Amino acid sequence: MKRRTAREKALQALFQIDVAGSEPKAAIEHVLEEEAGDDYLSRLVLGVVEHRSEIDQLIADNLEKWTLDRLATVDRNILRMAVYELKFLHDEVPEKVILDEAIEIAKKFGDDQSNKFVNAILSKVKQKLHKE
Repeated sequence: MKRRTAREKALQALFQIDVAGSEPKAAIEHVLEEEAGDDYLSRLVLGVVEHRSEIDQLIADNLEKWTLDRLATVDRNILRMAVYELKFLHDEVPEKVILDEAIEIAKKFGDDQSNKFVNAILSKVKQKLHKE
């Protein structure tokens, strides 16, 4: 499975977990639709779930006049996935790729403003992570 596809399916699984409270493994199985499993997809979903409070805090610290729960569910989960990659997979995936992928997925699954919003927040998170 290509990484873009893994990210899109991870977003769908994270959406299910966020909205319906699905178990992570069940959400992954559901989005795979009988396809073979994918290591990157599983790493993204399980990593976001495991580090969610830390990821959410990083996102919340970079929101202006917004709270995490007010974000569109799609945007919130795109941000979670990309912040996970920036923080925990930065040795494996270049930052530019992470940001570009998140923006493209936001264009596909979000509304007209999602890609700009996601770009702005991720740029701030990236800068903050560089200072740590």
